[in-house]
Amino acid sequence: MKSRWAWILALVSGLACAPEGGEVDERPNFLIILADDLGYSDLGFLGSEIRTPNIDALAAEGVILTNYHVGPSCSPTRAMLLSGTDTHPAGLGTMAGDADENQEGHPGYEGYLSDRVVTVSSLLRDAGYHTYMAGKWHLGMTLELSPERRGFEKAFVTIAGGASHFGDATPLMDGYPAIYRENGTEVSIPEDFYSTDYYTDKLIEYLEDGSEDGQPFFVYAAYTAPHWPLQAPEDYIDRYRGVYDDGYDTLRAKRVQNLIDGHVVPEVPVPDRVDWVPAWDSLDEEEKRFEARRMEIYAAMVENLDDNIGRLLDYLKRTGQYENTVIIFSSDNGAEGGNIGTMYENEDWIPTRFDNRYENMGRIGSYVWTGPAWAQAQSAPFRLFKTLTTEGGTRTPAIVRLSGLAHRGHRMDTFASVKDVAPTLLELAGVEHPSVYDGREVAPMQGKSMVSFLSGETDSIHDDDAVMGWELFGRRGILKGHWKLLWLWEPYGMERWELFDLSSDPSESRDLSEEAPEKLAELLRAWEDYVRENDVILPARDMGYGLVDGTR
Repeated sequence: MKSRWAWILALVSGLACAPEGGEVDERPNFLIILADDLGYSDLGFLGSEIRTPNIDALAAEGVILTNYHVGPSCSPTRAMLLSGTDTHPAGLGTMAGDADENQEGHPGYEGYLSDRVVTVSSLLRDAGYHTYMAGKWHLGMTLELSPERRGFEKAFVTIAGGASHFGDATPLMDGYPAIYRENGTEVSIPEDFYSTDYYTDKLIEYLEDGSEDGQPFFVYAAYTAPHWPLQAPEDYIDRYRGVYDDGYDTLRAKRVQNLIDGHVVPEVPVPDRVDWVPAWDSLDEEEKRFEARRMEIYAAMVENLDDNIGRLLDYLKRTGQYENTVIIFSSDNGAEGGNIGTMYENEDWIPTRFDNRYENMGRIGSYVWTGPAWAQAQSAPFRLFKTLTTEGGTRTPAIVRLSGLAHRGHRMDTFASVKDVAPTLLELAGVEHPSVYDGREVAPMQGKSMVSFLSGETDSIHDDDAVMGWELFGRRGILKGHWKLLWLWEPYGMERWELFDLSSDPSESRDLSEEAPEKLAELLRAWEDYVRENDVILPARDMGYGLVDGTR
């Protein structure tokens, strides 16, 4: 097999195009595409009914990582992506405003990207890369915490966790403004704004502006689709009218079977519908009509996202930059299954502020979400969904596409994580991660470069007993090899440690904590190591949002 260095040299040699009369920097470009709340089974190449031809084509040219893990929620994943380390050193041990009293003021629980880490965007910009982003920041609200201070040359972002996808700029949460900034300056959005379209426009604009000097680029396409509120252009919604009339129970079973038939997962039981969701057949016709409409809008958002990814890829092909661009696609977490309507102190905010009549769902002025029933189908075949440390909350399919790739078009079940992205990009760019940056000590990266795997030098990224831990809202998890340890508050879990063998039970349906006491003890030691190494402080109660009973 080729050594990784010979492979890197072959990768960049002769692929980049120099501007007329200029010199070319032959290091690869980087395009990171992050969907927001996309479920594991939502993509066409994994058997979904949603049309995603551009992502499917990317998968056919790349390697599909079916065992790729992220954080349980939005900003923790973004922190790991940009820093290459765990959420706690990066300041996102909890999300902004969600720290318990005993966590407040402690390192790791700031709720924004801390200065204990250095971002891959900062290091690449220092090394001569153009660095652009558009979409969701969600790593700090103030100007001091903005993308421009973390290495982005140009950035058009929504600062918070989301907003209306249309031009009305309605906030995601009552009392929190919808703030958009471009290059550090607060800006208004146009009336014809649609988030996914506009973010793509901005990225192409930035690439055009920087195309004359021959510098490579790092582009972070941080889309907000298909995050709630569910909204999409009307013509996209019309394409899915009637598709989901059979309901969420049928969809979940179909998607699980498609994944089994496609050899993505072994024969697994369909996870039980959560207790607080009624069976589809128990709903009356009006309830079914409204529920099906939610999923129609969600599917429309995913197809529109795919079309915009296609626009980005077409631009790179048209300008001769596609072959020299490393492209990584994933979601930031599992599908959203929270009871969003219960999370506001002002219970009248949604009913009085928005027009959620059937005729207006998905349009400007509406505010709806999929909820736990559809989320279980979107996260099939895995257990539960976003904000939880189950596979349904933390596993997403990922695609890595670059020229000279080993395993092209293959689905690979080797363990990988979002923490591996930054070290991979730095190795490909020939950039070292420092121990001191801008006069301050910074945490080392915990991820591992994927280069030896991508080049075919090795068949895996991590050792067989690699460990990844999670703690968010007091919900806990530790993964070591194919063994997984979970601790979840009721009703999501047992409020005790549960043990699962993911090699035979990826849906986490059979607790082996009593049958395998030695393995339980081994993973508990791994958890204790994780707590110590990352300064984990557990809250006294479940701090998650959108809880079943609506309380905190």
